[in-house]
Amino acid sequence: MSSHLIRPDLVTSQEGPYLAVAELTQSEARATSSHCHARGQLMGTLSGLISVGLDKQQWVVPANHAIWIPPHCVHSVRSYGPFSGWSVFIAEERCASLPREPRAIKTTPLLREAVRRAATWPDIELDEAQTRIAGVIVDELAAAKEESLGLPRPEDPRLVRITDALASDLSDHRHLDQWAAWAGVAPRTLSRRFVAETGLTFAQWRQQARLLRALELVADGIPVTTIALELGYDNVSAFIDMFRRVMGTTPGRYVTAGRIPDPT
Repeated sequence: MSSHLIRPDLVTSQEGPYLAVAELTQSEARATSSHCHARGQLMGTLSGLISVGLDKQQWVVPANHAIWIPPHCVHSVRSYGPFSGWSVFIAEERCASLPREPRAIKTTPLLREAVRRAATWPDIELDEAQTRIAGVIVDELAAAKEESLGLPRPEDPRLVRITDALASDLSDHRHLDQWAAWAGVAPRTLSRRFVAETGLTFAQWRQQARLLRALELVADGIPVTTIALELGYDNVSAFIDMFRRVMGTTPGRYVTAGRIPDPT
């Protein structure tokens, strides 16, 4: 974010306690440009939503989720509207058991409570009790199941042309064959390259792009009807069905659970 959440040396060096926590509550959107730091960072949300740009992927982090950013991993951050969350910074030498690639996770009550406790500690070496709590945070991260909250970007220029066009107008209903003709590539080649470069089929990539954009628009307080139309759904019910299928709840209940201003 634009101001320091924690003592800079606890982010940029290995000195001091191996685990440090900062909390943040803000009423307006904020953003930071690309940067990296020596420590690994687990960035979590309590309410609202943030998006994180990592290499060739864009991730969103909705309420009660977090994203793990390994040491020295270049990233940018943007929040949407009112936001409350936290960051855990872990010394590189303690990251050996943690994922080597960025990962989105759903936070457990135990992890959130341990983080809340750790946020009250002074910036000095951990005592015995604090070390046990810090160990719980690291163990919870190491054991957490990966969540699909990222959108991979392909490298093939023809695929990039398509994904850029889709990202600028997610209501575009053209089928894979039509996109292939538009980009000058054979449909079978396009289908094969999409899976090879993103791990997703073309249809899955478009749905993921729509979902992540929907989360951003919900967090910005946009009415659900407007969101559905912007994303190309024929009616609100179809959009709500997609949202429920992927997120396990409706947009309205998601808003309430995440304490995001209700756009309905």
